[in-house]
Formats: sequence, structure tokens, C-alpha cells
Amino acid sequence: MTRPQIPEDIIRFILLSIPSVPHLEAMLLLRREHSVQWDSKRVAQRLYMSEKAAHGLLTDLHAAGFLAQEDGEPPLYRYHPGTEGIREMIDRLADVYAKNLIDVSNLIHSKNSKKAQQFADAFIWRKDS
Repeated sequence: MTRPQIPEDIIRFILLSIPSVPHLEAMLLLRREHSVQWDSKRVAQRLYMSEKAAHGLLTDLHAAGFLAQEDGEPPLYRYHPGTEGIREMIDRLADVYAKNLIDVSNLIHSKNSKKAQQFADAFIWRKDS
């Protein structure tokens, strides 16, 4: 499923690195306000989600190398990609998302739908089983 509006390397990055639209939205929020330190409560308020969900997003994005974590209770995060190459890819993704929000969202959702279908298919009763 290639989309002419989304460059191939961005499609690959999305498929390999962005688990959900909320992950993308959280990453882009922190990117936009890169000088701010974020906790899960603040992210939850800005993205209209539970603190628990926001905490999961921040933890995932930190583990992926997109955010730096400051010690403290609660932990604080800020936008800080691990490499310049990742920073450039995220900058390009932000631009593509701004121009092709629906296509990028559909790409992420289709990836998740395929995984769900593969999981469901594993439980289909087969005659030869």
C-alpha cells in the first residue's frame, strides 16, 4: 500500500516506529513545544486521554529514542531524538502529516488492522488441525 503523497522512507518509518495515531500526536506535540518538560498529566490534558494512557505513550516514545527522560517523580520528558537522522525523519513526517493527515492516519490504522487480523486468523479452526 504505497501512497504517492507519502514518500517511501516515511511509510517505512511509520510502519516500523509509530504504533498508533496517539503515539504520533504525542510525539509531534512534544516536538512542537520542545523546550517544555512534559509529564503524563500534562500530555493527558492536551491530548484528551487518561493519564495512564499518556504515561504509556511517553514511556514508549522514550524507549523508541524520541524523548529524553528527566529523573523525578513524576518523570518528566522532553523532545530529544537520539540521532540527527531520526530528528530529520520526524521533521519530514510532521510536514507530511500536516498535508496528508488522513492518509497517514489510515496507514497507521491499516497496520494495526492487519496485526489484529493476523492474530484473529491464528485462532481459526481448520479442518486439517
